[in-house]
Amino acid sequence: MDDTIAVRTDEQFNEQKLAAYLHGCLPDTENRLTVRQFGGGAANLTYLLDYGTHQYVLRRPPLGPVAKKAHDMGREYKVLSVLYKAFPYAPRAFLFCEETAVIGAPFFIMERKQGVVVRRTLPPPFAAIPNAPRCMSAALVDALAQFHAVDYEAIGLGDLGEPTGFIARQVEGWYKRWQAAQTAVLPEMDEVYAWLKANQPRTTQFSLVHNDYKLDNVMLAADDPGRIVAIFDWDMCTLGDPLSDVGALLAYWTEPTDPEAMRGMAMMPTGDLGFLTRTELVARYARVSGRSVADIHFYHALALFRVAVIIAQIYTRFARGQTQDKRFAAFGPMVPLMARAALTVVQ
Repeated sequence: MDDTIAVRTDEQFNEQKLAAYLHGCLPDTENRLTVRQFGGGAANLTYLLDYGTHQYVLRRPPLGPVAKKAHDMGREYKVLSVLYKAFPYAPRAFLFCEETAVIGAPFFIMERKQGVVVRRTLPPPFAAIPNAPRCMSAALVDALAQFHAVDYEAIGLGDLGEPTGFIARQVEGWYKRWQAAQTAVLPEMDEVYAWLKANQPRTTQFSLVHNDYKLDNVMLAADDPGRIVAIFDWDMCTLGDPLSDVGALLAYWTEPTDPEAMRGMAMMPTGDLGFLTRTELVARYARVSGRSVADIHFYHALALFRVAVIIAQIYTRFARGQTQDKRFAAFGPMVPLMARAALTVVQ
């Protein structure tokens, strides 16, 4: 399913300059270039580069100032240039450009994948399959367990991060980002931060961590909701505690019994459609991975806290006029909702 759109006016770049830069660097880049934009997502900008006989995908950071170490195209390129060798769902990256003179920001080029990305509603190919939600739920968990089993040293990613102290850095780092992004005082965020700081579990097993693992970052085969084609958004990938990815999945997940406001914020289909529950997701991950999930409530709370900060960062960019994407106007009221959700898990 093609979810591209015409490039948004404020997110355009000099296509002729890009075409000249890429000319001859990759197969078929001597052909005429047509650019469209992938309309989903709320952070990094993603474009389809169509050369007629060959297509590529370009990734760049969002417009305006971004948090330090966030939206790191160099990191994402480093991961995707090798991860595909050990993990078949990682798209292969071909080229990285750190010069801003070409399109106005660093970017990288990766392979184009074809399939279905599930967002707010079940797409037509899956709506007629009764067990599609359960199949995609299981595939999501199984792929995550497979990813966490990758030998990162063997593929040259042993220097991607310092796994020791990962959770402490996450707690402190996201709180600092909150202080920089907040547009209103939220006592709930301070209360959650204090609890997270005081209740950090001891990490005994480290792995690669995606750091933004959720349903709409996964592409599924159009003819099989239980078969993953690709996993996207690797710019925050690092070495750390694998359960933080499970917590992120729980934070973005929704159930029919969730409050209406939370279901309204969901980045996945809502209603009683047959998706696994959060409890079932955790149980399946524990079974497939063989890891203990005894402290999963901590990771769930941390992930909700982080989502609140991410939403605040996106809304702040809109409020400051750094992006004209009108979708982000609604993000402001979402921040206190996520803060309260995190506090509920803490309590």
